[in-house]
Amino acid sequence: MTSAPEVVVTGMGATTPLGGDVPSTWAAALAGKSGVHTLDNDWAVRYDLPVTFAARVAVDPSEALSRPEIKRMDPSAQYAVIALRQAWADAGAPELDPVRLGAVVSSGIGGIWTTLDAWDTLRAKGARRVLPMTVPMLMPNSPAAYVELELGAQAGAHALVSACASGAEAIGYGVEMIRSGRADVVVAGGTEAAIHPMPLAAFAASRTLSLRNDDPERASRPYDVERDGFVLGEGAGIVVLESAAHAAARGARVYARIAGIGLSSDGYHITSPEPSGRGQIAAMRAALADAGVSAADVAHVNAHATSTVVGDLIEARSVRDVLGGFADGVALSATKSMTGHLLGGAGAVETIFTVLALQQRTAPPTINVDQPDPEMVLDLVRDIPRALPSGQIAGINNSFGFGGHNVALVVTSV
Repeated sequence: MTSAPEVVVTGMGATTPLGGDVPSTWAAALAGKSGVHTLDNDWAVRYDLPVTFAARVAVDPSEALSRPEIKRMDPSAQYAVIALRQAWADAGAPELDPVRLGAVVSSGIGGIWTTLDAWDTLRAKGARRVLPMTVPMLMPNSPAAYVELELGAQAGAHALVSACASGAEAIGYGVEMIRSGRADVVVAGGTEAAIHPMPLAAFAASRTLSLRNDDPERASRPYDVERDGFVLGEGAGIVVLESAAHAAARGARVYARIAGIGLSSDGYHITSPEPSGRGQIAAMRAALADAGVSAADVAHVNAHATSTVVGDLIEARSVRDVLGGFADGVALSATKSMTGHLLGGAGAVETIFTVLALQQRTAPPTINVDQPDPEMVLDLVRDIPRALPSGQIAGINNSFGFGGHNVALVVTSV
């Protein structure tokens, strides 16, 4: 029986609250900067919003896209295309038969700006004024479609939706496309553009958002005793996945391997994580087994860690359960403290962080943790980056979503 191809990362692109590309985003993360700020609009007054801040992309899409492109794409697709172009260039714009090229780009919410703007237009001006491109802009597969069209990819274009785990699951699916022989190269990742008054109001009503309006840059504080919820963010991350053989044949630079994928579902609640962490544990164990990696090989974890009161500690205990005594030597980072929560884009951007952490042997910091929760059972990287060991090491990127979706990806160094 032929073994499945090894899958490597050869290109990365992003637009995030920390920067307009991967280098600027990574530099800001290592510096411990916050991308969270008070919103410069009148939403709070007009809609009586209880939350007045969020983590918007650092660079406006108009700096990277033409006016016609912006007009025909929802912001979620705009961010995805920006990240794609960076990732494709970073990979050296590989030349291959388009039937061997695939795309998997997910969003947790989809084109909500387009949906709500069209509804406002219908109510105020009537049906004839609704734009003819409304449906292609609002559909949740729109980012995947625009990415596929940009490259002429023909091996398949997919848009998996699993709430906040969507971006990570997209990368996992891209790996499987290569392993199964459907494609030699897959561009994969996630995107989100949901900083709009309605989602802000809805998340606030669910009591999952931080209400620290007087100190927004310090509002996202995973594992701190005073954490009070997550901060809504936006942006996209895209990676170029490639079979190791294909990458070697064209002399591509390789950042790291996506070596293991683990997926599970809680079967418990539509929003709350299962208290024992059984689903999270199952996903991490499956990813390690898939990668052929032991707990002793893990040097770094990029935690889902959204800064919610309950969720952070369930994940911490789950990681401890999976890694056992080896957890004491693992550097854990909670990068949402800087980026906010990018929802469907989070898992993709955090996979990029995990890849770079292993490649550069540096774990990014967690900021805003003044008083670590006494029940925190892991070694949290606080305030400044931490060096990672030399040699072959592994990292875990966790992504968990509303509905009980659990995704763990194991990244290994090269």
